[in-house]
Amino acid sequence: QVQLVESGGGLVQAGGSARLSCAGIGGTISSYTMGWFRQVSAKEREFVAGVTAVSWSGSSTYYADSVKGRFTISRDNAKNTVYLQMNSLKPEDTAIYYCAASGDTGAVFPRSSWSYNRWGQGTQVTVSS
Repeated sequence: QVQLVESGGGLVQAGGSARLSCAGIGGTISSYTMGWFRQVSAKEREFVAGVTAVSWSGSSTYYADSVKGRFTISRDNAKNTVYLQMNSLKPEDTAIYYCAASGDTGAVFPRSSWSYNRWGQGTQVTVSS
C-alpha cells in the first residue's frame, strides 16, 4: 500500500518557478498512471498534468490547456518520484496541488479526479501578485 507524499509548495512570485515532488512511500508507483490536480476553495479539483507508466515506447504526458507550455510533468522511476516543474507562474495558479495515482489502463488518458484512487495530502502553492 503505497503512500503519496507531495513537497515543494510554498510562496512564489509571479513569473517565478517551483518544482513539486510526489514521492511514493512504502511501494512502487512506476506501474501507475500519475497525475497532478489542483483545487481552490469552493471549486472542483481540476486536472493539471498527467504521465503514463513507462513502457517500451516510453511514456506520454498530458496537460490542461491552462498550463501548456509552462508546466512539465516527469517521473524518475529510480527515485520512485513524479515531478511537476512549474514555470512562468501566475496568480491564478494559486491552489492546493495534489498528486494522484490511477490504475486505469484505458486508451483515453484519465483526466477526471474520479479515475484516481490514491492521493497525497496536497501542497499549497501561492503565487503572489
